[in-house]
Amino acid sequence: MKVLIINNLSSGNHGGGLYDFIRSFVRDGDDITIRSTDSTTPIESLLYDATEFDLVVPSGGDGTLTSVLYSLCGTGVRVLPHPAGTANLLALNLKEPSEAHALAKLAREGKDLTFDMGEITCSDGKKLGFSIIAGAGYDAAIMEDARPAKQAFGMFAYYLAAGTNITPQVSKLKVTIDDTVVETEGLGVLLINFSKLQFDLSITHDNLPRDGKLEVAILKAKNAPELLPALFAAVLDKEGKNPNRSGALEVYRGATVRVEADPPLDIQFDGEVNGATTPFVARVIPDAVRIVLTDEAYELFS
Repeated sequence: MKVLIINNLSSGNHGGGLYDFIRSFVRDGDDITIRSTDSTTPIESLLYDATEFDLVVPSGGDGTLTSVLYSLCGTGVRVLPHPAGTANLLALNLKEPSEAHALAKLAREGKDLTFDMGEITCSDGKKLGFSIIAGAGYDAAIMEDARPAKQAFGMFAYYLAAGTNITPQVSKLKVTIDDTVVETEGLGVLLINFSKLQFDLSITHDNLPRDGKLEVAILKAKNAPELLPALFAAVLDKEGKNPNRSGALEVYRGATVRVEADPPLDIQFDGEVNGATTPFVARVIPDAVRIVLTDEAYELFS
């Protein structure tokens, strides 16, 4: 096999796991190419000949994996995410193993399916891709505040950030989902492709990253404690009781979403924050990327 590995040297959990994967995977005649970045070299510049490889393996956090997937939209290149970040939500949603030998076996024997991606177009025309969850408002504030502590505290950095954002900014929201207009006040808006978060909790009931639509969750709460009933509902949903998400969360579904906020809200896309703010337009890109899956995930998503 001819394999291209994109290695993010600055990922939150950059240990020896990638090299263990290579040792477990490689066989006689294989061609393994490793290209590395510490976030200085743009990831897309490392993928100029990706279509010439049998498999692309991005190694890093969710931001790294999404950057590779977004760059490969529409190419049909098979991708096996190698989770090496802080939260690794894409791997969680895909039910990926973390052990090197299991990932190596998956690289050779795994089936694949195409998945949707989301794309945000900012007011200045810049485009941002996301594979899991993007949003504006409260979640972006948490991502930004967690960034300095991620290296030291790992996933716990997000909980520290949430604990310091008890009274985040409330904005007047105007959200247009296809032909439906929703006007309200709240903490922000989430655009969901894959729905599962840490501890296998789901923001919404469904996890449908192949349906050609985004789920749109509008956070109508006025402060962080008002979101607690929705969190408790997610816990009950995990137990199969499938409760409503409370009045703090309204969920819609659509292919195109426009988000306006007064005052403007910061944007995050798969945990990345780059200073972009509302307004923006988001759309789903159907069947955008081809991902290698475990048998369990293939059965679940097919």
